Formats: sequence, structure tokens, C-alpha cells
Amino acid sequence: MSTNAVVIDQLRWKKIPVLDEGFVCVVDVMGDDGSVVQAARVSYGQGTRQVSDDRTLIRFLMRHRHTTPFEMAELKFLVRAPMDCWRQWIRHRTASVNEYSTRYSIAIDATHVTPPDQWRLQSAENRQGSDGFLATELGKELSAAEAELHERARALYRQRLDLGVAREQARKDLPLSTYTEAYWKVDLHNLLHFLLLRMDAWAQWEIRQYARTIGYEIVRPLFPVVWEAFEDYRLESLELSRLDQGVVSRLAAAGQLPAGEAEFLAAQDPSWKPLRRCRERDECREKLARLGLLRSEA
Repeated sequence: MSTNAVVIDQLRWKKIPVLDEGFVCVVDVMGDDGSVVQAARVSYGQGTRQVSDDRTLIRFLMRHRHTTPFEMAELKFLVRAPMDCWRQWIRHRTASVNEYSTRYSIAIDATHVTPPDQWRLQSAENRQGSDGFLATELGKELSAAEAELHERARALYRQRLDLGVAREQARKDLPLSTYTEAYWKVDLHNLLHFLLLRMDAWAQWEIRQYARTIGYEIVRPLFPVVWEAFEDYRLESLELSRLDQGVVSRLAAAGQLPAGEAEFLAAQDPSWKPLRRCRERDECREKLARLGLLRSEA
């Protein structure tokens, strides 16, 4: 039995816990690192097999964004996630999905609960993100109220069902924290794109836990060479836009690398200067700091 077959057997139907009541598990896998290589080589026959090993080819494909060969491998998952998290998940329209239906079946009796120290504050810089946490004492009050709301909503749902109300209507007041389950089948290229977006630090924390679990505990052992290239050229890479490159060029020409904040602002792109708040400028600053091209002035 091949190494990949052993890994598949170990992972298939293994429910890996995520959050408090959620999980992800692999149902089936089609392909491995070799499938990507095989698909790529069909374009130009066997001639390069002597001069290019599989790892080099996979890294070339990833580096130059030749995506089609990665579409030749597929994974099918069973996932359980809170409905608010699933709403973000289903936005990725490049997969085949079949979700648990609360028109036909009783809603899953599980809700995602928030510990008192995990109530996040709204970010002042990112309208769809969070930053920091509410005081734990206040969090205790919110968690207690949340538990009461969950119980009342579930009791009302059960009452409606007992009275014979149709499932499709009885469910309408269940909270978005209610868990749902779905089969999710996706090719490797689109799965990696999902992971790139949902493992990002700006992604919502809850879906980030699912993405990290899928990435590190499932994709990495099943596609080790692809995952290595994905980390090197996508997940941990840094892209410099034309405007970013202009800033670096101007700082380098002035001999001001590493630069201070004043030098950075003087070298910024002209289109940013009249803007009091500028996301592009902030992102450029972060990139240069990550590269060691900005001095810390704390």
C-alpha cells in the first residue's frame, strides 16, 4: 500500500474537532501529488521527465500560477459548522455541496457557544473584523444571556414541532449559532484558494479554525509537496504592487533604507498623499516592515 493510501485510510471518516461542537472529516480523496504532475506532463509528453523531478515541476506550477493541473485532484469532506460560519463558507462557489436540510429533518441539537473571555470587540480599522476582547466580567453576562437565548429558541422550536407545525416553518427562529452539516466536494486548486483566504489573519476567527484544520491536518499530509509549494508561494509569500515597488525604489534611490515613518510618507505614492485614511498605504507600510525596510520608531 502506498504512503498516500495509508494516510487516506487513517483520515477517512475521522471527525477532527473544530470549535465546541463542530468537526471536519475526509470522506474521499481522488489523486495525490503525482496526479498534479501527471496532469501537467500530458501537455508536453514524457520528454521532460529526465530533467525535471516532481517537486520542481509542482513548485514551478504553483509559482507561475498554472492552476489547471491542481484541479485534477479532488477531496470530499463532511463538515459540521455553525450556520453563520457556513454562510461565509458557502460563498466559495467552486465546490459541489449538499447540506443537511431542516425542511426534511429535525435541526441539529447543538449551538456554538461563546466563552466569557472570547467576546471580541469591533475593529476600528476593519469594518468586517474584530480587535481585542471585552472584559471577562461583561463577557460572563453575555455568555449567560446567550445560553438562555439558545435554550428558549430550542424550546420554542420543539414546541412548534410537537404542535405539528411544518419543519420548514418551525425552524425560522433558530439562531445562526445552530450547527449544520454538509458534504463539500472541491478540487485541490479551489480548496487551496479557499484556504488562502480563510487562513488569513483578517478572516473571521471561527472559519479560520476550520481552514487551519483542513490545511494542516488534512491537505498537508495528503499532498505534502503541493502544500510545501503552497506555503512558500502563497500562504507565506508577499506581493508587491506597482505602487509598492515605486515606494521601495524611491527610498532606495534616496539611500533611506531602512526608512523611518517620515521618509516612508515622503516616498509614498502621490495618489495616497491627500487621503487621511488609506488602506493601500497601510498595507504597503506593513509589507515594508515585514521585509525589514522600515525602522521601528516605538
